[in-house]
Amino acid sequence: MATQPLRLVVVDDHEMVLEGLKAVLARFRGRVRVVGEAVSADLAEPLVATLDPDVVLADVRLRGSVSGLDLCRRLVEAKPDRRVVLLSAYDDEQYLYQALRAGAAGYLLKWIEGATLVGQLESAMQGETVVDPTMAGRAAVSAARLQAGEFWPGAHLSLTQRESEVLGYLVSGLSNRAIAGRLMLGEETVKSHVRAIFRKLDVGDRASAVAFALREGIFR
Repeated sequence: MATQPLRLVVVDDHEMVLEGLKAVLARFRGRVRVVGEAVSADLAEPLVATLDPDVVLADVRLRGSVSGLDLCRRLVEAKPDRRVVLLSAYDDEQYLYQALRAGAAGYLLKWIEGATLVGQLESAMQGETVVDPTMAGRAAVSAARLQAGEFWPGAHLSLTQRESEVLGYLVSGLSNRAIAGRLMLGEETVKSHVRAIFRKLDVGDRASAVAFALREGIFR
C-alpha cells in the first residue's frame, strides 16, 4: 500500500517566500502536499485547527504582535503532539533554544535544499527533533558554555548577543538612533531588537526593561 504524502500547512508573511516554498515542495508531490497556507499567526491558528496537518512549517519572525515562536507555543498548547517546524534566516543558537522551549519539532534555515527539507519534515512527522546540520555542533558547544555561565549578559533569559548589546545601551540611556549609530545598524532593526527584549523580559517599556536589567544584575 502506497504511503500517503505528508500533509503540510505553511506560514510565512512574505508572499514571495510562501510561493517559493510551495514551488519547491511541488517537486515532491508524492511525499508532501501543502494543504493550507497563511500569512499571519492569527490566520494560521484556526486554519491548523481545521485542517489538522501532519506538520506546520512556520517562519520564526512573523510580522505583527504574534511571532512564529508565539504561534508555535499556542499550537502546541492546543495540541501537545502538534509537530511545528520553524524556518528561519537566522542561524543564531539562541533562536534555536527559544524554538525548542516553545515546543518546536525542529529549526531549519531558509537556504535548505528542497530534498533535504522534505526529508526533515518527514522526520519531524515521525517524532524526531530536526535541527539544521550547520547549527547542531555550534548549538551543542553554546549550550555547554551557557550552562557554565560563560556567555553574554542576559543569555540565561534567552537574549541573543545582539539583544544583550542593545539592552546594555538602553541601560546607558541611549536612544534608538544613538544605538543604531554605535552598532552600525538601521534604526528599524534596533526597534525590532528592543521589541524582542520587551517580550523576553515581559516588560512594556524602556524604563521597565532598564529597571529589570538593574534589578536582576544583568548590567550594573
